[in-house]
Amino acid sequence: MKNLTIYQVDAFADEIFQGNPAAVVVLEKPMEEAMMQLIAAENNLAETAFLVPDPLGFHIRWFTPVTEVALCGHATLASAHVVYQHLGWKQEYLHFHTKTKGTLVVKKEEQGIYTLDFPAQEHVEKTPPAGLVEAMGVPPIKVYQGETDWMLCYEDQAQIEQLAPDFNALKKIPARGIIATAPGKEVDFVSRFFGPAVGVDEDPVTGSAHTLLVPYWAIQCHRHDLSARQLSSRGGSLHCTLVGERVWMRGQAHTYMVGTLFIP
Repeated sequence: MKNLTIYQVDAFADEIFQGNPAAVVVLEKPMEEAMMQLIAAENNLAETAFLVPDPLGFHIRWFTPVTEVALCGHATLASAHVVYQHLGWKQEYLHFHTKTKGTLVVKKEEQGIYTLDFPAQEHVEKTPPAGLVEAMGVPPIKVYQGETDWMLCYEDQAQIEQLAPDFNALKKIPARGIIATAPGKEVDFVSRFFGPAVGVDEDPVTGSAHTLLVPYWAIQCHRHDLSARQLSSRGGSLHCTLVGERVWMRGQAHTYMVGTLFIP
């Protein structure tokens, strides 16, 4: 039996019990994909990140309870927090090497803030797929398609707060997830993220969705520095900057739990 340390971290959270919880497992060498999926399913969190060290940083992979995903913001933030706070990383920058998204860079700022440097997504206005608007219950003013998600734009924050989608119907939509967004009352924009197709009915805070949201709202707000709030029951805050074809996302993370996995 092999013992592994597991960390549970609240990411994009101003304090514990906010933001999006992610599990982080640091491995000595790559683990079989099937075992990583079993661990993620057992954790039953939106994401479990697996790290393998290399001379330039870490290789990272992310799993929901039912599948591997190509990119995850909050679990990357949680992983950076673990590396800095629990593994003693001293360098200003931390590099995570991914399967399909190149190298992601995280910088540790002052006051416990981390900045994630992610690739931006293009948003293309499209006719929504059959059943999407009906599943959401409220028609949006515009619909855009990103690399893996649909983005539905609404008039005001109240509409986002009141959405009660049909998750069984959303599961049939060919996409990783559905983003609903609108101008915010106290921030530049608000959003919610629904991903029943990948085993997450509603994600508390979705960093990867902001690689699609930020380029859109930078155009609408006529500036590149933006404040954002994801309106899940836990809630999460991000400060975002569009820098060319990259999106910088800043947030805090807090360790909730450190434990031991007993792997046969």
